Amino acid sequence: ATSCNVCMAEMPQMVELFQAYRDQGFATVAVAMAYDPPAAVIRYSESRQLPFDVVIDNTGAVARAWGGVEATPTSFLVNRRGQIVQHWVGAPDFALLAKNIEKLLKEA
Repeated sequence: ATSCNVCMAEMPQMVELFQAYRDQGFATVAVAMAYDPPAAVIRYSESRQLPFDVVIDNTGAVARAWGGVEATPTSFLVNRRGQIVQHWVGAPDFALLAKNIEKLLKEA
């Protein structure tokens, strides 16, 4: 959410993780909440040159599909089979997140 200070503060670390692991098959998708003005989301993602996809959830369908996300930031770590392995509300522990990404990338 562009109105979420914690979300904005964690974005450089999200970019760093994405860049560190993308060549190994790691993907990141940022989802803007329904209350986020689309123009602000586009302006933010373009000005920061975010290297991953940014989805504008203007109907709230994505938030509902992921268990009714209401608080931001909310992050999910998903394995190759599409299963949620970890879920954070608030800023994730980035050292733990990196460790778990490495572990998942080693799985077949």
